[in-house]
Amino acid sequence: MITALLFGVLLLLLLLGVPVAFAILATSLCYLLLAPGVKPFIAIQQFSGGLESFPLLAVPLFILAGVIMSHSGIAERIVGFANTLVGHTRGGLAQVNVLNSVVMGGMSGSANADAAMDSRVLVPQMVKHGYGRDFSGAVSAASSLLAVLIPPSIVLILYGLQANVSIGDLFMGGLLPAAVMAISMSLTVFFVAKRRGYQPTALRRPTASVVFRSTGRAFWALMMPVLLLVGLRIGVFTPTELSAVAVVYTLVIGMLIYRTVRVRDLGPLLSEATKTTGMVLLIIGAASAFGYVIRAERVPQVIAEAMLSITEDKWMLLIIINVMLLVLGMLIEPASLIILATPILAPLAVEIGVDPVHFGIIVALNLAIGGITPPVGTILFTVMSITGSRLGALVRELGPFYLCLIVALAIVVAVPALSTLLPSLT
Repeated sequence: MITALLFGVLLLLLLLGVPVAFAILATSLCYLLLAPGVKPFIAIQQFSGGLESFPLLAVPLFILAGVIMSHSGIAERIVGFANTLVGHTRGGLAQVNVLNSVVMGGMSGSANADAAMDSRVLVPQMVKHGYGRDFSGAVSAASSLLAVLIPPSIVLILYGLQANVSIGDLFMGGLLPAAVMAISMSLTVFFVAKRRGYQPTALRRPTASVVFRSTGRAFWALMMPVLLLVGLRIGVFTPTELSAVAVVYTLVIGMLIYRTVRVRDLGPLLSEATKTTGMVLLIIGAASAFGYVIRAERVPQVIAEAMLSITEDKWMLLIIINVMLLVLGMLIEPASLIILATPILAPLAVEIGVDPVHFGIIVALNLAIGGITPPVGTILFTVMSITGSRLGALVRELGPFYLCLIVALAIVVAVPALSTLLPSLT
């Protein structure tokens, strides 16, 4: 009875627009005040205890690296490189948007950061070349989801911490599913561009010398994801050390190589990163307190038993979990939901024989789709705030991308090897 009441309180607070962290913390306090024999100060212990994790340092450091990168000129150079490679294809600038997200996702680790950069840099160029503003925003929103699966994805880091799964394995496991997503989005762009008559930005395929020069201009930017991933897999860096290296690398590029970041810029950059980090860590601390409530009320065991009472078939249970995550992803911000859902669903996935790395990729992809879906879709509102698009128009333009993402999700769920092959080889 008390569990149902608590979840009702949480849902009511979220529907009333209370920030997620405060809604979660208020629900936890309600439980600690109502439950017999439980002291309210436990909420403070759980809140602070949830933040006492050395690997958790990776989150604020990757956020800082993403902020520095967005102000250092790296984004513009990557756009130029992407345009050289795919600008000659049907829907040239839209294809550039997709490819740009592949590269930028390997630097920022955040879909919101990637969507913001694409909206600022690429959408005005797309509109100038005859693309609809809403379609341009839709491509930016959809393609930004690649950052959820490409290292150093903050969502995968959070999942790894919650589920006690190797973050290095999750990073490698996300690469092939990300490739499936990128290909499906590129095909979607091609067919939409063909139907609407969007033209390439280049008249002919680039020559080897043109590609070589473009690669040279963007070389230091392109080396960042390579350095991070190789360093992680050969054991030079732990994920936490990797985040510190990313900050130093972006600073070196911005201050010494491209010379677009100056000493006087560091204060505002640190301030922006601190605000974002504060929001994320507040959610993590609140979710830790709520996790105590979940464990005390045996919610994971109850949900597992309820699902297994419906069916014991692995694939049917995966379908039920996917539908549930898609619905919840529309209502709760992805980072918050992954912290709430992982302790409940990860043990169930292991019990029915799903590889924990594969399940982490499934969870991340589901929540990514929720990020561009009303009513809460944070990525959607990020794009709207920058491009000036209206919600209804943007959602209509996202229609084909919703379809391609669901197809990509179905492929990832049905083919576990996409998520487990690379981790098993390294």
